Amino acid sequence: QVQLVESGGGLVQAGGSLRLSCAASGRSFSSYRIGWFRQAPGKEREFVGGIERDGGSTFLADSVKGRFTISRDNAKNTVYLQMNMLKPEDTAVYYCAARRLGLVVPNPSDYDNWGQGTQVTVSS
Repeated sequence: QVQLVESGGGLVQAGGSLRLSCAASGRSFSSYRIGWFRQAPGKEREFVGGIERDGGSTFLADSVKGRFTISRDNAKNTVYLQMNMLKPEDTAVYYCAARRLGLVVPNPSDYDNWGQGTQVTVSS
């Protein structure tokens, strides 16, 4: 089992940047694929992107490609979501999630462990 804690959310103007962190505790963090998701009020949880165990492969939803990047530092048990050129429609609670088996996938139900989320608000 791995426990996840997100941080780095906040209020930012459109066009600005934020970097979210997902810090993990527990054993074998490098064994987990990590996905980033977001959920806006009244909407379903949406896949933002994910990163493979060694950080060699990352995946991003079309809505954030060219603006967001994902990286990880297994020595620090942390995954990062760098968000640039933020838009009001990026406003949501952002979650990271861990998956031990299989590949990075966009379905939230395929992830085993979740953080509590961090709020990102982008003003126009």
